[in-house]
Amino acid sequence: MLDGSLRQVLIFVKFFIFFSFCLHVTLWADVAHYHRLADERQLHSERYWQLLLHVSNGSSEIDDPEFFLSPSGKRDFKSELHATLDALYAERYFDDNATACRFPARTAWLRERLDLQGLPDVTCNEYDTLVRKINPRSVTLVFADAHINSPASMFGHTFLRIDSAYESKLLSHAINYAANADQSKENGVVFAIKGLFGGYPGIYSLLPYYEKLSEYKSTEQRDIWEYELNLSEEEVRRMVAHIWELHVTYSWYYFFDENCSYHMLWLLEVARPSVHLREYFWYQVIPPETVMAVEAEGMIAKKRFRPSKRAMLLAYEAALTPRERLLAMSVALGEYEVATLLSDPEISAPKRRRLLEASAELCEYYLIENRLSKERYLELFQKILKARSTLGRSDALHVKVPANPLLAHPSSKISYALGSLEGDLTHYFGVRASYQAIGEADEGLLEGTQIEFFDLLLRYGHEERMDQTAKRVEFDHATVISLTSLAMRGDFFTPFSWRMRLGWDRDASDERLRLHARLGAGASWGGDYGYMYLLAEPFAYYDPQQPKAGLMGTTGALLRLAQGWYSAWEYGYRLYYDGDRQHLFKATQRVMLRSDTGLGVEYRFLGRDGRDENRFKALLDYYF
Repeated sequence: MLDGSLRQVLIFVKFFIFFSFCLHVTLWADVAHYHRLADERQLHSERYWQLLLHVSNGSSEIDDPEFFLSPSGKRDFKSELHATLDALYAERYFDDNATACRFPARTAWLRERLDLQGLPDVTCNEYDTLVRKINPRSVTLVFADAHINSPASMFGHTFLRIDSAYESKLLSHAINYAANADQSKENGVVFAIKGLFGGYPGIYSLLPYYEKLSEYKSTEQRDIWEYELNLSEEEVRRMVAHIWELHVTYSWYYFFDENCSYHMLWLLEVARPSVHLREYFWYQVIPPETVMAVEAEGMIAKKRFRPSKRAMLLAYEAALTPRERLLAMSVALGEYEVATLLSDPEISAPKRRRLLEASAELCEYYLIENRLSKERYLELFQKILKARSTLGRSDALHVKVPANPLLAHPSSKISYALGSLEGDLTHYFGVRASYQAIGEADEGLLEGTQIEFFDLLLRYGHEERMDQTAKRVEFDHATVISLTSLAMRGDFFTPFSWRMRLGWDRDASDERLRLHARLGAGASWGGDYGYMYLLAEPFAYYDPQQPKAGLMGTTGALLRLAQGWYSAWEYGYRLYYDGDRQHLFKATQRVMLRSDTGLGVEYRFLGRDGRDENRFKALLDYYF
C-alpha cells in the first residue's frame, strides 16, 4: 500500500492535470469565441489592422517573415489575426519573448476591439523600460536638407523625433528608416543602383536625436527643418508601440518609393488612422513632398530651422572681410597665434569676438574634414574659447534662413511649348518624372542642384529636311538621368562642381537622335542674386557606325531678378575628336505664377556644320 505522503502527491498531480486540462479547454473556448467575434466584425478588413501589418495592394510591405505569426500572414490578414489571438492565449513565454511583449500595438488594439478577457500575465521589461526612457509626449517630423555633393542624398531625408517632457530636444530620440548599408564603404554608383532596385534591406532604428543632428548638421553640412506635429499623447504612445513591433524587422529598401520618407508615413497613419498620407503618392515618394502631405493633412503645429555648420560658417564669412577670413582660418589651423590676434590694433573688439567665434567653428569643421588631429583640435579649440571668454558678449549672428521646403514646387512636371524651329511652327509636349532643373524655380530647394529622371520631350510640326511636306511626332530628347551639383566656392569652402547626363538628344552636329553621355566638373561662384559656373565636360554619342566624342567647355549663370523670376543662360563649345567644332547657346526666362504653374520663354542656338539651328519657345509648365 502507498504511504500517506505519496498518496497526497498523486492526488495533487491528478488535480493539477485536471485543472490544467480544464483551463486549457476554457482558454481555447475563449479563443474560439474571439475568432467568431472577429470574423463577424470583419476585423481583418479594418483599416487599423491592415495599417499594423503595413498592407498595400493586397500584401504586406514587411518582408521579414519573423514579423508574421501565420505562415501566410503576409497576404492572408485574417489568418494573421487568428494566429495573433491564438498566440496571445497560448503563451509559451511570459517575459520579453511573449507575444504580447513583441506586439504591444496589436495586443492593445485587439483588447479594445474584442474586449479580451483572461489573457496570461506577462512581464515586458524591455518594452516598459524603453517607454519610460523616451517618455513619449509629442512627435516632430524632421527634414534634413539635400547634400549638394552626394547623389544618394540629393532629395533630402526625413525622420521622426519622439519628444519627452525634457525641455531640451537634444535629449529626445529619433526614429529613422534607412537602407542597411555602409555608404562610406560602398561604391557610390553601386549603392545608387542597388537602392533603385531593392538591393538592401531597410530597417528602423531608434537613437538619440543629438547623434542625428551631429551627423547631418556637422558631418554632412545639411540644414535641418523641424515640424512639430499636433499628435496627442495617446497617438504618440500608439506610434511608439508600433515602432517596437518593427524594430527587429526589415523591408526591402527602394530609393524611389519604399524609402525613408515613405516608411515614416506608415508610423504617422498608425498614430492617427484618420489621415491618408500614403495616398498622396502613387509612383514615387520624394522627402520634401511627404512634408507637404503632412501639412496638407493639417498635422503641423510649429516649424523651426536649425542651420548646419556650413550655414553658420557662411554667416561668419559674410560678417568678415577677406583679410579677417584668412586670419580666422589661420587661427583655426594653428598657423596664427591667438595672442597675436588679440594684440592687433587694426582689429576692433567686436571683430575680435567674431574672428574667434569663426575660428572655433572652423576648428571643429577642420576636425570633421580630418585637417586636424583630435589632439591638435582639442589644444587649439580650448585656446580659442579661453581667449573668446575674455571679450564679453557679441551681437547675434545673422544666419541666412533659406526658403521653407514647404514652398517648393511639386516634383513631377508636364509642359507644353509653342515655338519656331528654323521658321516652322512647332509644338512641344513634355513630361518629367522628377524633380528640378537649373533655370527653374528653386525656392525651397537646394540652390545649384539639378535632378531629372525620365525627362521626355516630343515635338510636332518640324519639316523633315529630306521631305519638305512630311510632318510627324518625334522625340526631341529623352533624358534617363541628369544630375548637377553647382556648389558655390568661397574662402571657407572650396568644393568642386560637377554635372552628368545620360539620355538621347539631337544636339550633335548631324541632328540625329543618339544616345548621349557626359560627365564633367568645374567650379561655381554665387551670392544672394544668383551664381555662375565653369565646367569641362567630356562627352560621347553612341552610334555603332559613327560614334562621336569630344570635350565641351561650358559657362553659365542664373539670376534671380525678383520673387519668382529666374533668368538663365549657358554657352558651350564642343571640340570633337575628329576635329569638328560646335557652338551651343541657351537662354531662358521663367516666372512662377504660383507654386505649381510657371511660364517662360526660351531661345536655343545649335551650330551644325553650316546649318545652324535657331529655336524659339513660349513655355507653360505644370508641376504635380
